[in-house]
Amino acid sequence: MGTSASKSQNHVRSDTNTIECNGLLSPAALNSLLPHNFRNTTKCQAPPPLPPPGETPPTPPLPKSQSAPPPPAAPPSESTPPPPADSISSAIQSIEESTYTNPGPYEHLTGSVRGLTTLDTHDGARINISKQLSPYMNIVHSFWLGTTMIPEKTKSYSCVAQVADESGRFLYARVDPDRKSVDGRLHSPILGGLAMGKIILSVSEDGQSDQLLGDVDLGGETFTANLKYGSAAGGKMYGVNYLQALTPNLSVGGEGLFIEAQKACMANYTASYSGTVARPSSVTADVWEKGSGDYQAIGTYNAAQQTVGLYYKRVVTPKRVTLGAELQCQAASLESTVVLGAEFQLTRSKMSMTLDGGGKIQSVLETKLGMAPGSPSLSFTGEVDHGNDSMRFGYGMNIGG
Repeated sequence: MGTSASKSQNHVRSDTNTIECNGLLSPAALNSLLPHNFRNTTKCQAPPPLPPPGETPPTPPLPKSQSAPPPPAAPPSESTPPPPADSISSAIQSIEESTYTNPGPYEHLTGSVRGLTTLDTHDGARINISKQLSPYMNIVHSFWLGTTMIPEKTKSYSCVAQVADESGRFLYARVDPDRKSVDGRLHSPILGGLAMGKIILSVSEDGQSDQLLGDVDLGGETFTANLKYGSAAGGKMYGVNYLQALTPNLSVGGEGLFIEAQKACMANYTASYSGTVARPSSVTADVWEKGSGDYQAIGTYNAAQQTVGLYYKRVVTPKRVTLGAELQCQAASLESTVVLGAEFQLTRSKMSMTLDGGGKIQSVLETKLGMAPGSPSLSFTGEVDHGNDSMRFGYGMNIGG
């Protein structure tokens, strides 16, 4: 009995081997016991057989949900012409990449050379005391004592106030109690920063030098222009000047001025050329600093006075040695004057010297008395005129920033 029951139980288990195998449920049995919506209907495929030793297994096919990457686009044919370039964009790019620079204001064109050939020499003692009242305002008190250069006076005092802000506005006022005069300037950007407007005012007790002028400075990538209108010398005055860079090295311009009281029209013309002298073969590249050999040559012509001016500046060593020369010639009388100048900059001092055709020698020595910003500076000036048998010497001091 027990044997038959055991056989019957084994028979049932063998018939139901798909449901239970050795006391464990098969995956098919588990799936049949789950609800219909949870049943797994995915059929697993048998893995592919392993390849024989030494052979590379084949690449399995991609599923239908994944698609093969698109083939690379064929390179454009050489015969296909490129699209036409934008003419406006090309013009803007050519201007940005060009070496043209703004030539600067017309009035300041000869300033770099005149700074070498015209020195501010004086006699007596000059003392300037500067005080910074705020980040935007500065006051300067100027004293000039023991001088013979002022008619009927041996001393002078003036006070200067300067105000400036980040927007470019600038206010300048100078009061001279001895001369009983007031000078002022006001600069402010106009037209959204495209131009700079200026007002220049000068008032004195006798009224001989009173003036009121309005200036407008315009500037672009390669040009500068200025318009003037006001009252000077007892009548209205009109003026205009223009300076244009024709090449990266050459600039030309002109100026016209009309004074109504004198019925005089004055015209000036100028041309400037700048460049760099090639490095001599005897000088090695490590000694030849950047900027060495830079030069500027300027020519001017005053039609009213028939005067021709030639200016030349040469940088021998950048920030060390600079030379300058100026020649003025009267076309009518053939009279001329020549001035040679040199500037030597040292670590804490600067020495400037000039020599003109009449034998007059001028020199100015400026030195810092400290290394910190705003340290006082001391200057000594001297002038010896052999032609007129005269000489004068003076010293000055600047205190404050």
